[in-house]
Amino acid sequence: MKLNKIFKWGMVALIVISFVLLVVGFVKGFETGDGKMTDVLLYWAYIMIGLAAASWIIIGLITSIKNDPKSIVKIGIILVGLVVVCGIAYLLAPGAEPMAYTGEAVAKGTLKLTDTILNLTYFAGAAAIIAIIVGEVKMSISNKK
Repeated sequence: MKLNKIFKWGMVALIVISFVLLVVGFVKGFETGDGKMTDVLLYWAYIMIGLAAASWIIIGLITSIKNDPKSIVKIGIILVGLVVVCGIAYLLAPGAEPMAYTGEAVAKGTLKLTDTILNLTYFAGAAAIIAIIVGEVKMSISNKK
């Protein structure tokens, strides 16, 4: 019971902080020349995404280990697979300058990471399409029996 209260008040605190940052951003103005409020909101969004991902992973690990201790091996295999896919996406990323780009010079590392994220997006889209097709075929086969 006490853990539920901690989670509830933690969520309330995060919502209140988010609301305050949003109001301050609108009061100070997001379109000012310095762009500081936009940066603050982006950093807060990164923090919220990080907290959500970390809590999802930690709670998932605790629950799966509690229910089935052997599931840690499955989780390890999945994590290794994800690292391999990210490594392949990184190796395939060219990191070259855009052809029609006339702005400021961008660091090679930034271009490489941007291309890696694009490759991961392509992989995820292809995997989603393949999963939809395989699921529909599997469902149509199982309905004919």
